[in-house]
Amino acid sequence: MISNNNSSCSQQTKFNLVQVKGTWIRQSDQFQLAEGKLSDAKIYENKSEHGVSWTVVSPVVFTYRVIQCKNILDPTNDTLLWGHLGEEELKHTLSNCKPPKRFVVIDENVNKLYGSQVSQYFKARGVVYKILPLPTTEENKCMELVTKILEEVHEFGIDRRSEPIVAIGGGVCLDVVGLAASLYRRRTPYIRVPTTLLSYIDASVGAKTGVNFAGGKNKLGSYVPPVAAFLDCSFFQTLPPRQISNGMAEMLKELTQCCADRYGMCSSAGMALMKHRGLFELMETEGRKLLHTKLQVCKTRPEQEDSATAIIRIAIETMLEELAPNLWEDDLDRLVDFGHLISPEEYCQHCFTERQSTSICPSWYMWPSKRDFSQ
Repeated sequence: MISNNNSSCSQQTKFNLVQVKGTWIRQSDQFQLAEGKLSDAKIYENKSEHGVSWTVVSPVVFTYRVIQCKNILDPTNDTLLWGHLGEEELKHTLSNCKPPKRFVVIDENVNKLYGSQVSQYFKARGVVYKILPLPTTEENKCMELVTKILEEVHEFGIDRRSEPIVAIGGGVCLDVVGLAASLYRRRTPYIRVPTTLLSYIDASVGAKTGVNFAGGKNKLGSYVPPVAAFLDCSFFQTLPPRQISNGMAEMLKELTQCCADRYGMCSSAGMALMKHRGLFELMETEGRKLLHTKLQVCKTRPEQEDSATAIIRIAIETMLEELAPNLWEDDLDRLVDFGHLISPEEYCQHCFTERQSTSICPSWYMWPSKRDFSQ
């Protein structure tokens, strides 16, 4: 292809990449010299009077699983150990005579409640494991915590492709472990097991990792999703009510447009986060009961979905719909960021949690839309 760029002429050729006998070779569309495995990547060669340049187009594709399950710490449940693998991968892994290894990072408070069950699970499954309890709080969300994890992982020793690091805890724990895994050997697979409602419907299902730096929240981080997120709402039973309400506040962010429609408030692009009227109606009618029962499933009819199951399912589905097409945040106009404009200042200066602040902020945004400033 010939293209003119000002006064100079350049010639561009597109090359496909084909793997033949274990090595990659480039082939132009006009000359197919060999058959083999075709890559989605392309190389564009540009020749001009100034020299030669190459443009590489290499699509990055991540596949990860989000699995809801019950009793994940029951030794008869395969999910925690093998749930991240497909059928063919599992067959290959089980044919290996070596015992599996798992490095587990767990929030220290979660460890007090569930650490013995985690140990019993891996012992019963014949796993070589190490559990590292850490104080994964917002105040400790820093590179020192990441370095601590990396040093322990290095000492323990894992296969960087077949032995994922496991993170069990709230959003801070999942973020910190995700960053450590993304750095170790330039990307080691990891698994997220959220233990708070907020991390269950938010941090666990996305790709972002990060720590605070230079006085800024999540200034250091990466976009590397886990190989899997395992969601078990039985962890909610040991949460204080405030933690449950924080998670429900995140769900409420998805209801803003519905509130605008119902109560006559004008809606802007930022308020278009509302995606599901059914979720709004469920929270409106069942919210108090769900908070009291900590969203535990209570099925009276096996064939009918109860409100707790429905509200969590819808929240995860709407979150995945927003995240999957924009996993790397190439588009910064993200609906899921609604409520974050003012909230960092609020939760730093007052006794609010981050999620309480991000649920209060939409109310501030909507208040002017209801006011008549013409008078």
